[in-house]
Amino acid sequence: MFRNYLKISFRNIWKNKVFSFINILGLSIGLSAAFVIGAMVYYDLSFDKFHPDGERIYRITTSFKSPSGEFYNAGVTVPLAQELHNMEMSELESVAPFFTAYPLYVENPETGNKFKRPDFVIYTDDSYFKTFEYEWLAGNEQKALQAPNKVVLSEQRAKKYFPNEELTNIIGKSIVYQDTISTTVSGIVANFEDRTDIVFEEFISLKTGITQDITNTMESGWDNTNSASQLFIKLTKNGSSADVQKTLTRIAKEHDNPEMVAEGRTNTYTMQPLADIHLNPLYGTFDFNDSRTTISALNSLLLLAVILIVLGCINFINLNTAQGIQRSKEIGIRKTLGSSRIQLVFQFLGETFLLTSVAAILSFFLSKWLLLLFSDFIPQGLTFDIFWNPWVLIGVIFLLVLVTLLSGFYPALILSKYKPVSVLKQQIIPNSDKGTMRKYLTIFQFVIAQVFIISTVLVGKQLNYVMKKDMGFKTEAIAYFRTPWRDVSYDKRKRFVKEINNLPGVTEAVLSGNPPASFTTMSMGVTYHKGDNEVNSDIQLLYGNPEFFNLYDLKLLAGRMPLNDSIREYVVNTSYLKVIGISDPMDALGKTFKANNEDLPIVGVMEDFNQHSLKYGVSPMAFTGSSYTDKWTQFRTIHFKLSNLERSDWSQTIGQIEAIWKDIYPDSDFEYTFMDDTVKRFYESERKTSILLQWATGLAILISCLGLFGLVIHTTERRIKEIGIRKILGASVVQLNILLSKEFLKLVLIAFIIATPIAWYGLNHWLEGFTNKTGLSWWIFVLSGLSMMFIALVIMSVKTVSSANTDPVKNLRIE
Repeated sequence: MFRNYLKISFRNIWKNKVFSFINILGLSIGLSAAFVIGAMVYYDLSFDKFHPDGERIYRITTSFKSPSGEFYNAGVTVPLAQELHNMEMSELESVAPFFTAYPLYVENPETGNKFKRPDFVIYTDDSYFKTFEYEWLAGNEQKALQAPNKVVLSEQRAKKYFPNEELTNIIGKSIVYQDTISTTVSGIVANFEDRTDIVFEEFISLKTGITQDITNTMESGWDNTNSASQLFIKLTKNGSSADVQKTLTRIAKEHDNPEMVAEGRTNTYTMQPLADIHLNPLYGTFDFNDSRTTISALNSLLLLAVILIVLGCINFINLNTAQGIQRSKEIGIRKTLGSSRIQLVFQFLGETFLLTSVAAILSFFLSKWLLLLFSDFIPQGLTFDIFWNPWVLIGVIFLLVLVTLLSGFYPALILSKYKPVSVLKQQIIPNSDKGTMRKYLTIFQFVIAQVFIISTVLVGKQLNYVMKKDMGFKTEAIAYFRTPWRDVSYDKRKRFVKEINNLPGVTEAVLSGNPPASFTTMSMGVTYHKGDNEVNSDIQLLYGNPEFFNLYDLKLLAGRMPLNDSIREYVVNTSYLKVIGISDPMDALGKTFKANNEDLPIVGVMEDFNQHSLKYGVSPMAFTGSSYTDKWTQFRTIHFKLSNLERSDWSQTIGQIEAIWKDIYPDSDFEYTFMDDTVKRFYESERKTSILLQWATGLAILISCLGLFGLVIHTTERRIKEIGIRKILGASVVQLNILLSKEFLKLVLIAFIIATPIAWYGLNHWLEGFTNKTGLSWWIFVLSGLSMMFIALVIMSVKTVSSANTDPVKNLRIE
């Protein structure tokens, strides 16, 4: 019986090649998108699932509340770890503090080889290895980090520093960090083989840090939170996370600064599950991967995959039910010969599964191509090999079965319900098939397509708006670079600026702080006294001098610049004036605000400019000098303007600047950034959204139009005699085209009417996330609707015009 069903399935598929091709192509597009998106979701959800006690491991993070809003930091205050140690809570199995470090280089003194900027270096103690289970390849786990000047290396890092050495022979050898921190290798651990965000490679004993370069960080008090100071805890098997959270909340309240609380500033420690680290954008990961996705993004991708699969399934349902009349005699005969309705349903589902399997094979080839095409959107570690993972294969099989049921069950029920007596008496005639369900499904398809088209146009319009809108300062031909953090020489930086200013291709070079707009934010809490009232707010800080101010063409509205780099005088922006209730910039001059119990004078007012993406508003800001003259000066960034506005002529000047860098900072790498590129990075997320929408729109239109084309073919073939008669009676090609197309154009028009309010609501909600935004113009909807109507008309005309041009004699000869 199975062999017979298989034969019939192949014959039907081959007999209806066009419809089979449309079904396979539509399903393969949806399946390939689902395969790639499913692989991405599986990849991102599989991080850190291999730890034996991963569900009991948490990172402690800090949440801040202030009058300006809520902020988050992955770090914690340094004393928190010791406080938890001293409490000896029964719920805690381990408390593991660590401090991230960023040495400029590390040296193997035996060979003299230096390795620049080793990443993933931390200071920690044995509690870290009690929290995370590593495989020890050499060394004593219990004593590896007990003494000062000890370091544990990962296997990969050990082989990098000591090539061609046996791992056991590396124990006891020395490595030196930045010529000052000499350490002895006391252990080697295997790298995690599975996907993980715990990416550390070098573990320096915490006692080393006490006497070395992180003393300032380790001695910080309860009122100082630094992202370099982090903390993991591991609960006991019966430990209650709720009880630990209560304790953390109580500790935070006990050590809140009363003065800060009075200003509305508080902080809370929260427990972040290990599994939450990878997809939570609030706190980030240890590799600082900005392209990492989020749960909301994954949900959006999953929704897109579902939509594309449903569109392909709708094509299958529409075309199979439309062909039902042609198979009615087959069904009637099979029923007369004893086939039950269940047997017929299984036969039709088998045909559907066969088509779905062919589409799945094609989808695997498309998936490999999609992974290459969307490499900018795909996680770096995700390759086509993930499809051979057993869980992914199980997911693929489950998806094929689901698509088979979704696509084939309804047509199978419809086709199998025909009564044999009615069929054999030819009481089922084509005109009795009104196709109401097909019309609803077709409308649904084009509603989706219309929403995608409208969204694509609006997102592109918004992206173009923010990219072209004036930020409030000059960006053209201006670039900047940061000097090495650990090189504290002020003379080197001044010399660098002087030599750059002597280059013919540079108009001006300035030493100051961060650029006017960047991904780095410096701020402080300030209090302004207005009579008997206090106005508490956060204010961002921009460190610079008059030359910096002029380089970026910032506008001074009133007052003057700070007298010099060391005097703490401030130029505030007009947004801060709004916060403190001053309308005239002149009225702000001579006023003071308080920070850290110190009165700070306002000597000038500058015009607002955008410090970040135009998605957000302008924050209160103060421009000031360096404020420090020692090692921790804020003036560590050199900004320069190129004299020629043509990018093609900049390479020579950039090369000359790099040569100066190598002369002054030979042990560091030269990295520079153009301000225009920084501004573009603000909208990376929107750019990716726009590209994905364009592809989603194209695929949705393609699948919908394939289905429409199939239905047009079916309708035209049913009305072939009518077309011949009308043509003999004098109907023109245009009239016949309108006659055959108007029914489907009505469906597209209805879809547009339904899609418009849906798109308006969704896009209006999306635009609310932008402070600076374009408008939902009427022409976006009209253009989108006309585009869809035009595309549908072209698709239909391919068949209708061909049928209208056919010799009517041939049409009327058809029996």
